[in-house]
Amino acid sequence: MIDESAIRFRFETLDPVLDERGRRRLAAAEAMSAGRGGVSAVSRATGLARSTIGRALAEWRGGEVLDTDRVRRAGGGRKALSETDTSLVDDLRALVEPATRGDPESPLLWTSKSLRKLADALCGMGHKVSHTLVGELLRKLDYSLQANRKTREGANHPDRDAQFHYINDRVKGAIAAKEPAISVDTKKKELVGDFKNAGREWRPKGSPEPVRVHDFLIPELGRAAPYGVYDIAGNAGWVSVGIDHDTASFAVNAIRRWWQLMGRERYPHAKNLTITADGGGSNGSRVRLWKVELQKLADEIGIAITVCHLPPGTSKWNKIEHRLFSFITGNWRGKPLVSHQVIVQLIAATTTKTGLTVRCELDPNAYPAGIKVPDADLAAVNLTRHDFHGEWNYTISPKAHELER
Repeated sequence: MIDESAIRFRFETLDPVLDERGRRRLAAAEAMSAGRGGVSAVSRATGLARSTIGRALAEWRGGEVLDTDRVRRAGGGRKALSETDTSLVDDLRALVEPATRGDPESPLLWTSKSLRKLADALCGMGHKVSHTLVGELLRKLDYSLQANRKTREGANHPDRDAQFHYINDRVKGAIAAKEPAISVDTKKKELVGDFKNAGREWRPKGSPEPVRVHDFLIPELGRAAPYGVYDIAGNAGWVSVGIDHDTASFAVNAIRRWWQLMGRERYPHAKNLTITADGGGSNGSRVRLWKVELQKLADEIGIAITVCHLPPGTSKWNKIEHRLFSFITGNWRGKPLVSHQVIVQLIAATTTKTGLTVRCELDPNAYPAGIKVPDADLAAVNLTRHDFHGEWNYTISPKAHELER
């Protein structure tokens, strides 16, 4: 009498540590040990098919030695679907190939290409696939989940690199002469209120900060427009938080406040202020009001102001972006900007291990948009264009009669 319970116990004990070949060989050994009727008894005890046990016995009796690196003999097991369905891989590649995005015949032209949607599309083309298999095939084709990456900067100006070298030389020269050199720009405008702010902060488990579901402007709070001034040599920042339009008047007033509260003390003998700025926005190279307001500032502080604009499409290389703004964003991550005062405090609390310090204040003034600058006012600006790209590089000097006062 064959003790099937003992066979079952031994098989269940060893099964977790055996691969397919090991289970097959164990079943064959049990059948041989049981003698007549052993194959049927082992099949009932283990659940393995009689044919499987029979093949294992044939391997043992024939003295066949399998490759130790393989569970099955070469060619064993079910063929991969990509081998039996010869057009499957090509059809999948056609669905996800970026070059087919503009193909009006593409079934997924206007949908997200999730694994399930790709599987549904392939099934509609006559293939029998699951979303799991689609994922395996994509990985074999060297596909992976990708996000958008900001790399396109538009048409490159032929003198782009030369302008960067020119700016670098001007800034290095100013720093060597102990003259002020600053980088300026407007940070992204922020909605003021209990809105979601990107990033995460440590809080008690299960109690995230509650914020509004929809990001609709709260009229009584409005928006905040932080305009930054970064002192390149001093590793110090100034930010004016505006509550009105981001105009050239607002931008120059931020520079004025930096000079009054930080710059003048650090550079008491300055004869020239060098500004590096983006080519567009409120401090753009073509903005008339920017030049007129800089003339007013030059007259007030009594020193010349040299401006060097970054080439078109290169604003991400502006030093203020990665020396100041990036740290401000990191400091207020996950914190709702519920008021202008909170924004000012979060900006002013920004520091780095390299010694960055930031001062910030609210600018409550109104700066109406759409101001037209007459030709006569622009012509009155004491502006000297540099020999190299004078539209990007120029110096605005104080007017003589203002210095005589």
